[in-house]
Amino acid sequence: MRTFVTIIAAFLMFGNIAQAQKFMTKNGNISFFSSMPMENIEAHNKQVNSAIDSKTGDFVVKVLIKSFEFEKALMQEHFNENYMESDKFPNATLSGKIKNIADIDFAKDGIYPADVEAKLTIHGVTKDVAEKGTITVKGGKVNAVSTFNVTLADYGIEIPNTVVNNISKTIQVKVDLNLEPLK
Repeated sequence: MRTFVTIIAAFLMFGNIAQAQKFMTKNGNISFFSSMPMENIEAHNKQVNSAIDSKTGDFVVKVLIKSFEFEKALMQEHFNENYMESDKFPNATLSGKIKNIADIDFAKDGIYPADVEAKLTIHGVTKDVAEKGTITVKGGKVNAVSTFNVTLADYGIEIPNTVVNNISKTIQVKVDLNLEPLK
């Protein structure tokens, strides 16, 4: 609950905006995938908080790192303790702006391309990112999706030499957010 309150507070910093222009979720999806000859690594997180301002294009996404679930408990333990240091860096955030917000009609059902410029913070390191995604409006609800790659070294995530051949240096990240109007 505290995470959800934090995301709302951060979103409200974007300005005083009419209620009908805000879309939010606290159960979005983020997954990542790494394909290697020895073993694929995949994890899912269904506790993602997000908010979009349909008028300005401002958005924020926040994810609790410990909420990623793996097929194998040992992978999840290593992910949290050895790589992400999730006690020290409990959250990852993406905050920025949909640059082509004027091309997206949140009042009309349709599928719209979205160009995003944002700051991505992972493992205590913040980098500027520019990505493409899709906004689907249907029945007054919004689905925002994007797939992009994250290079672990860019965020200070070290891979021990003992497993360097088992973990890809670049991870594919998929974001899938079903947002509803803030009431």
